[in-house]
Amino acid sequence: MSDTSSWHAATIVAVRDLTEDVRLLEIQPEDFESYVSGSHIDINVVVNGEQQVRSYSLIGASDTKTYRIAVKRLQDGRGGSRYIWSLAPSFRVSISRPKNHFDLSVGGGCYLLMAGGIGITPIYGMALDLLRMGADFRVLYAGRSLQEMPFSQELKDRLGDRLQLYPEDTCGRVNIEREVGALSDAHELYVCGPVGMLEAVKRSWRRFDRDPGKLRFETFGAVGHYPSEDFVVSIRNLGVEFVVPRDQSLLDAIEGHGIEMISNCRRGECGVCAITVISSDHEIDHRDVFLSDQQKVENRKMCACVSRATGGHLLIETSDR
Repeated sequence: MSDTSSWHAATIVAVRDLTEDVRLLEIQPEDFESYVSGSHIDINVVVNGEQQVRSYSLIGASDTKTYRIAVKRLQDGRGGSRYIWSLAPSFRVSISRPKNHFDLSVGGGCYLLMAGGIGITPIYGMALDLLRMGADFRVLYAGRSLQEMPFSQELKDRLGDRLQLYPEDTCGRVNIEREVGALSDAHELYVCGPVGMLEAVKRSWRRFDRDPGKLRFETFGAVGHYPSEDFVVSIRNLGVEFVVPRDQSLLDAIEGHGIEMISNCRRGECGVCAITVISSDHEIDHRDVFLSDQQKVENRKMCACVSRATGGHLLIETSDR
């Protein structure tokens, strides 16, 4: 949990469903702070009676005095989206000031923006910024179906041929390797989507030996390759064992048992919370974008904030504090 001095009161002023499982919320903070595309806010949520923190991208530019977020209801998530979906107009929440770890580099040569599902939320504002600037850019937006892709028609109306939609049920998946291979040296790539999309982009980027500084990405930090299941974790160096519920992260479970951990992003991006894996009798679902493909195959490390075992028993060691 962040320092309470960083939290500010806000009110839900409007709620609207964009798709069957994506809900738009407008939030009015008591002390509004402007932001740029790619920014997000943290929201204090309540899951199983405990306060936790979730991050949500801000949609569009700060041209009003409200923050807009779109939240996908995840049946297999950690409970944060269910809490957000329970909020209604006039409800009070605690939020952080806008933060940005996914900022758009203005003045670049050419841009490719790529979004998967709810990953369109930060990409939305970037696309409109580039449109206003008259920049050379394209947007690739993938999803399971058009009905499940929020903002698709709105963006199509505004971006025209600059937007390419890839509903999987009618168009198949984006050929990421082909798209990356076709980029010029002047291109920058911004991508937000599920972990599988990010892993594919990173592999293609390395294969074509592109400038690492021109690839920017953001992850959901929760959705993995497999459904979440309960599993048992034993911490060998501390001699403790407990169950990690399907709707709780390994990091939260460890901290919930009074064990101090070092962490930062809590979204699988920084690697600060990585712990040592001694053994696991089930597969490990690596949901981070920090570890390399080889490290994930070796299963000697895992990012406790997002990654988890697919069941069974996991034996780990934590860093000495």
